[in-house]
Amino acid sequence: MTISSLLSPLTLSRPLLLPSPFLVSLPLGHPPFVTSASAAKPLKPARPRRPVTAQSKNGNSADAPDRLISAICYFYPFFDGVQYGKYVINQFAPIQAIVQPLVPAIRVFKGFPLNGFLVFLTLYFVVVRNPNFSRYVRFNTMQAIVLDVLLIFPDLLERSFNPRDGLGLDLVMSLDSTVFLFLLVSLIYGSSSCLLGQIPRLPIIAEAAERQVL
Repeated sequence: MTISSLLSPLTLSRPLLLPSPFLVSLPLGHPPFVTSASAAKPLKPARPRRPVTAQSKNGNSADAPDRLISAICYFYPFFDGVQYGKYVINQFAPIQAIVQPLVPAIRVFKGFPLNGFLVFLTLYFVVVRNPNFSRYVRFNTMQAIVLDVLLIFPDLLERSFNPRDGLGLDLVMSLDSTVFLFLLVSLIYGSSSCLLGQIPRLPIIAEAAERQVL
């Protein structure tokens, strides 16, 4: 029975003396209906987003294993996109000195075509989706995965145009070099920050990784 149907059929012969202006007259035999705004339940505030903190399960800072696992994860997108450095590595001796010790590991990674996909599945389902790992490890792993997924775009662009000479080749060389340098900086920054127990936050990538970890 609705409130309007209760108010319409009957009237009182003598008005009720109501102690509050928030009470309205109802038919005889029905209790007064309180319409005070105080009766409304307050809305619950939105749950704030929990920031990523460098904490382990049993301490105030990331454990050594957590730091090591997180640092190693940043090698995955670098190994997967090292081919973009074909125009830069041979031109700059410092970059060649950084990459040279990693050549055996890169050859093993590139030795089987499905290695990149298998590593992706392992990192995502075994680490990121595993609550047994600390949130620190899962965030850094997801950040490395997102960085690797973004390599699809320069790869598609290069496969679509594939210029042989002229201005098109210069643009491809500039794009490949930029991608490689970003991967190299991300590797150095991400791995060194993790080894120090800090939280590396790559532009744009960190926000996407946080949403997946939450």
